[in-house]
Parts: sequence; C-alpha cells; structure tokens
Amino acid sequence: MIAMLHAPYVIGSYVVTLGGIALYTVGMFARARKAAKRLPNEERPWS
Repeated sequence: MIAMLHAPYVIGSYVVTLGGIALYTVGMFARARKAAKRLPNEERPWS
C-alpha cells in the first residue's frame, strides 16, 4: 500500500529521464546532420 503512494514519483522520474535522453539524442543527430552538410563529398566515407 505504501509503495503505491510513491508510484507517481517513480513514473514521473522515468518520464523525465527518458524524455531528456530522447531530447539529447534528437539534438545530437541534428548537430551531426548539420556538421555533415559542411563536409565536401570526398570527406564523407558513409556516402
């Protein structure tokens, strides 16, 4: 019974943590895409 009193805090912590990781990942990919556009084609080994 007491554990259920803490459930909103635990769930909220998971939401905040996973949301922060998702935002960081999206930002990191956006910066990588922006940096890749500045490279000349011969410097891009993935294309």
